[in-house]
Amino acid sequence: MEESSKNFVKPVNHTVLPTEPFTETEMLIQWNNYAKKLGNKGYRIMESLLLINDPKLNGTEITIELPNEGSKLDFESEKIGLLGHLRGHLHNHDITIEVIVNETMENKRSLNDQDRYNRLLEINPNIELLRTTFGLDVNA
Repeated sequence: MEESSKNFVKPVNHTVLPTEPFTETEMLIQWNNYAKKLGNKGYRIMESLLLINDPKLNGTEITIELPNEGSKLDFESEKIGLLGHLRGHLHNHDITIEVIVNETMENKRSLNDQDRYNRLLEINPNIELLRTTFGLDVNA
């Protein structure tokens, strides 16, 4: 009976997925195309997350830096669609995406004169001496 059971084993079908090389420029074009496609469908938040900064390419791993965990969660919800788009258009199924949260990105806000002065004062307390010696006004 053992011999007859061997006849019923299905042959394994190994599908070879494409792994063509691509450049960072080609990846960025497809990344931006996908972002535009989302924007045209009304997914403006996702579009802005994809365009918040340029992703970096290392081999077949794409790294994107996002400002907080919330944006990472939003991005993760769209990651499968983005991967499918990139893998299909770049003809490479080894592509992966890694998300890095960089909280300091949020601090890149516009500063007023007082904020700038306070920051410089933290770096060098002698600025206060200069300001008083020369009668300088921060808001002038």
